[in-house]
Amino acid sequence: MPATAEDISPEPLINATTAGLRELNERIVAEAKKAGNVTVDLYESTFRTFADYTEKVGAASPIDLVSTITSAQANLTRELSGGYAKAARTLLK
Repeated sequence: MPATAEDISPEPLINATTAGLRELNERIVAEAKKAGNVTVDLYESTFRTFADYTEKVGAASPIDLVSTITSAQANLTRELSGGYAKAARTLLK
């Protein structure tokens, strides 16, 4: 006697589909976190380089006030970008 539509349960198909979607979602989230961390690393590196360059330009100036201001600006840039990067990494965990 052939099976009827009433004899076939959709639960196994629903469960398999749900499990597959859950796995796909977990992989998407993991890859997004990786990409986010790479972006944060690049952000932090870029601003660190900018701060180093600013400090070197200021140090080359014969005017003490200019070197003092550029050094302070470089330190502020490092602190702010480091703080933002740390906060972003915390959110990406």
